[in-house]
Amino acid sequence: MSSVTDSAIFRHIFSTSAASKIWSDRTRTMYYLQFEAALARVQGRLGVIPADASDAIQQYCDVDIIDMEELEKETVKIGYPVLPVVKQIVRRVNESHPSLGEWTHWGATTQDVTDTATILQLRDTLDLITTSLGDIMKGLKELCQTHISTPMPGRSNLQQAVPITFGFKLARLLATFQRHQERLVEIRKRLLVVEFGGAAGTLATISDSGLALEVLDGLADELGLEVPDIAWHTERDRIAEVGAFFALLTGTCAKFALDIKLLMQTEVGEVSEPYYPHRGSSSTMPQKRNPISSVYITAIASTVKQLSAALFDAMVEDHERSTGPWEIEWIVLPQISTLTHAALTHTLNIVSGLEVHPEAMQRNLRLTGGQIVSEAVMMGLGRTMGRQVAHDLVYDACKQAGDEGRLLADVLWDIEAVRNTRIDRKELERLCEPGNYLGLSLKMAERILERS
Repeated sequence: MSSVTDSAIFRHIFSTSAASKIWSDRTRTMYYLQFEAALARVQGRLGVIPADASDAIQQYCDVDIIDMEELEKETVKIGYPVLPVVKQIVRRVNESHPSLGEWTHWGATTQDVTDTATILQLRDTLDLITTSLGDIMKGLKELCQTHISTPMPGRSNLQQAVPITFGFKLARLLATFQRHQERLVEIRKRLLVVEFGGAAGTLATISDSGLALEVLDGLADELGLEVPDIAWHTERDRIAEVGAFFALLTGTCAKFALDIKLLMQTEVGEVSEPYYPHRGSSSTMPQKRNPISSVYITAIASTVKQLSAALFDAMVEDHERSTGPWEIEWIVLPQISTLTHAALTHTLNIVSGLEVHPEAMQRNLRLTGGQIVSEAVMMGLGRTMGRQVAHDLVYDACKQAGDEGRLLADVLWDIEAVRNTRIDRKELERLCEPGNYLGLSLKMAERILERS
């Protein structure tokens, strides 16, 4: 095992089959060949290279006829995999069509092929992420609709704050994913461009044909990519941006996972991850049901964040072609791409089967005997005695209620200053009822649902 993403044991936890396939040696090499075939096809059509050479080159741009063992050895020797691939194409073409193979890779450089293949791999990765995002948002919408009015404690600094609804909590998460969906659309516009500039980005080797820019346009069209405004061999903002997006996206998944872990605590018990026999079980404590998907999401998000930072180092590249920072991307992108899709898969698993326990939410709302709505009482009394005076009075009453194990409403009614206000006992009890102090939880959740 070289990493958890290609481990026979862990690969379906910290990666997915679909993402791993995208970042495999075979797929990367296939995209190298797609580049070379598309380049030959466009150049043959435009007359930049002979038409028969174009046809012959395309014939041998087939990943199934690439000797992967030879490719490995030559890559170690040369330092880059593109030239060994090109040499195999040239050799095979020349064996059947003498000298025509020499037109392979005409006007291109190693980084043109590598960067374009990377963009195609990122395109495929973003397709996976788009699908996963859509599924997560659909599941969150359904959960939000179901629990839009389910009251629960809101929490601040891990303490009960004021009541909210579970639908409101989910709507905030849904809104965050909606913003990620918007980011994804914007990133695609900037990211999905071809790289074809030659040695220093000027297309000098084919500029005398008068068709260099036509070749660039045609190559982009063949590969389903856009044409960049200018060569970008050492301008790596596009790559850093998608890495930062992966960190943002997995960070949101991790925030959700953290809340799930806290809500699953035995003493809280308001939700549970989906149940499967022995899922999250302990080797020694039979009662345990650990939040295992949330655990994986937490670990993945932290790792993606750290790895994505390396892509900002990769931006600092020298002159027109760099000496080292570029290779950081080779190390990092496969990992953060596969990890990100794994995090989304775990998140979808939780959303799709989340067990919600409204009775526990109700129990916890009443845990403090009305103190969770002390703000409501303060605001009610504040209209008569002033907010700060009411704040201090209710503060002392909460302390007394907690010390004596009494309901807040009972302690407050014993206070003469409270009885002398316009608030009668019935109104005081109404103020101390958690279900009456949900604010705009429902309306705010409805606004997000309308957007989804």
